[in-house]
Amino acid sequence: MKKHNFSAGPSILANEVFEKASLSVKELNNSGLSLIEISHRSKDFVKIMEEARQLSLELLNLNSDDFTSLFLQGGASTQFLMIAYNFLKNKAGYINTGAWSVKAMKEAKLFGSVDEIASSQDKNFNYIPKDYKIDGSPDYLHITSNNTIFGTQFHSFPVTDSDLFADMSSDIFCRNIDYSKFSLIYAGAQKNLGAAGTTLVVIKKNLLEKICREVPSMLNYKIHFEKDSMFNTPPVFAVYTCLLSLRWLLENGGIDEIEKKNNLKSKLLYDEIDRNSQFKGFANIDDRSIMNATFNLVNDSNKDLFEKMASEQNISGINGHRSVGGYRASIYNAMPYESIDVLVQLMKKFENIV
Repeated sequence: MKKHNFSAGPSILANEVFEKASLSVKELNNSGLSLIEISHRSKDFVKIMEEARQLSLELLNLNSDDFTSLFLQGGASTQFLMIAYNFLKNKAGYINTGAWSVKAMKEAKLFGSVDEIASSQDKNFNYIPKDYKIDGSPDYLHITSNNTIFGTQFHSFPVTDSDLFADMSSDIFCRNIDYSKFSLIYAGAQKNLGAAGTTLVVIKKNLLEKICREVPSMLNYKIHFEKDSMFNTPPVFAVYTCLLSLRWLLENGGIDEIEKKNNLKSKLLYDEIDRNSQFKGFANIDDRSIMNATFNLVNDSNKDLFEKMASEQNISGINGHRSVGGYRASIYNAMPYESIDVLVQLMKKFENIV
């Protein structure tokens, strides 16, 4: 029986994506060749890359005259380095909301001054900072829009005259916001978009003229743009699964429709966390993520029982990160409502037993 996969990543994909992706490994489009053996310069794969890049912008409601999208390698961790290498000339601003923000700042400090404009570390990152002042005009302001480990999410975004950058690895395409406010967005695919191995980067074209130093080719956004996101051999399977996910999203009503579903799913789970006498939510209520719900047991002595019951219900990947403990239910776009209900019914049963 297929398990209910609440893993934070690599994570769940839609069944249709799994089916089509698996078929492509044997043969792509009746070509007589596997997806993973065709040339990345072939017409078949060039079409895949072009459509994936185009759909990324279309779903985000971004104009291709002003923005471009790239599928790169190295995960969000390479983007921590890459954005600073390209754009940190004097000083960059960072809002610190967790482990990934800390890692991003660490890499940026190799290239210039980093101003930690605000932080929620004082409460173990269980909230999004709101009352802060941006001094001066940093080269860019960087945020992590959704914090996978701690279960917090920006529900409104900083107002700044600087270029706004965002790591959206765990909430890309989950909700309808004004993406044009951002000069650069990046997202590792393996949480809410596709298979591990590629990273989506959406960037304003005029930002490419602000590259502030000589940058090695593999880390230079302008070169990747000029080479149509194929400066070197791309991760063909990962890009194809992203394309299939983007098609699935478009065919199912786009971001407007998926946002409605995500809100319903997260409400079902959070309502039970708040109602149930045996659980308590970790993240500040106003800052809760619709992608990653973090919660703890009221009595840790019941841990073994709850986890045994979860295993019996084919629930997988629910254990929280060591920074928070407890549990984390990652409810990405492809997670069906029915899986959330299985977890909620388990929580009700658990309450009645203990």
